[in-house]
Amino acid sequence: MTTRRRATVKSLTMPKLARSPARGARLHPHRLPERHLSSETTTDGVPRWMVKAGGWSWRLLVVVAVVALLVWATAEIQLVFIAVFLALVFASVLRPFVNWMDKVMPRAAATALSILGAVLVIGGMVTYVVSSVTGQWETLSDEFTVGINELFNLAEDLPFGISITADQLREWSETGLQWIRENQSELLDRAAQGAGSVFETFAILALATFCTVFFLARGDEMWRWFINQLPARVRSQWLTAGGVGWYTFSGYARGTVIIALVDGVLALIVLLIAGVPLAAPLAVLVFIGAFIPLVGAPAAMVIAMIVALAINGPLNAVIVGIAIALIGQFEGHVLQPLVMGKQVSLHPVAIALAVTSGTLVAGILGAVVVIPIVAVIWAVYAKLRTVDPPMQEVDEPDVVPRS
Repeated sequence: MTTRRRATVKSLTMPKLARSPARGARLHPHRLPERHLSSETTTDGVPRWMVKAGGWSWRLLVVVAVVALLVWATAEIQLVFIAVFLALVFASVLRPFVNWMDKVMPRAAATALSILGAVLVIGGMVTYVVSSVTGQWETLSDEFTVGINELFNLAEDLPFGISITADQLREWSETGLQWIRENQSELLDRAAQGAGSVFETFAILALATFCTVFFLARGDEMWRWFINQLPARVRSQWLTAGGVGWYTFSGYARGTVIIALVDGVLALIVLLIAGVPLAAPLAVLVFIGAFIPLVGAPAAMVIAMIVALAINGPLNAVIVGIAIALIGQFEGHVLQPLVMGKQVSLHPVAIALAVTSGTLVAGILGAVVVIPIVAVIWAVYAKLRTVDPPMQEVDEPDVVPRS
């Protein structure tokens, strides 16, 4: 009886079902053969290095196309771009003063006082330069003519058997006058274009001032409004990128203004001690040239050397040149690291290549704006990227050729 009951129960036992994937079924992955991973070609016979190179190539082409489109669009609205860039520069320089005065007065009043003070400072500098040039122009023109004649006399007795005769100088001057007569219409057209650029300059300054007022008074609100228009998943990245970008741009703008002021003051002191006329206008020229990296300030100082050479003679020009070289060394080794620090961390080679590229694309304007743009792009990229641990230095193994 017991045996029969066990047989019945055994016959009624349900067969085991396979475990469903939802309950954690055991999956057995199938490994690809090793020759599939180590193969140097794909299934269609194309080398793998060529496939990777093709992928990188079309990505680079897309990046170049986007950059070219941005450059073209900027060139089409160049006036607006310059105005906004100047407004950002003005805002970065004046913002510390506005924040300081905001503690004791409304922000609108602090913004108005800051802009008014900047206008008075710049207007005073321009007025002083114009008045000094006007008061010394007649005397300087006579001294400059005498100095040029002395240089012509020195040119006739140059070392190494080189000489420039008065006939050659007269021939060159006649050639220059002849070229002016032949291109008189073109020169008049350029003068008319220059008159038109004066109105563009006033329009740019007006638009830049208008934008600066809002950047200083409601810049935080404008940035918050822009962030709120973005999807929530990317807002933190945009906040990080915007903070790093503004930190870098404002540091570069304020640092450049400080360095330009120091260069101008030092150049003014040197020129006054050396007795070079038009010291104040030349110092202002050095101040303006400092905004063009690498080449602006040296070019302005070379003009000061030429003035010293023509009016005070070669010895005075040599003294001015040595002093100018010392100012350049002081700027590069003391002012740049002290004022800008790590806010603008670009290699000198990168700066030289960027300035050259900007000059080729947009002239002097490109040379002025390219460095802050490159610095901001690099700062944002360095902040958002994921950096692998650095490679440690290892000794190269000795390779012994087999016999």
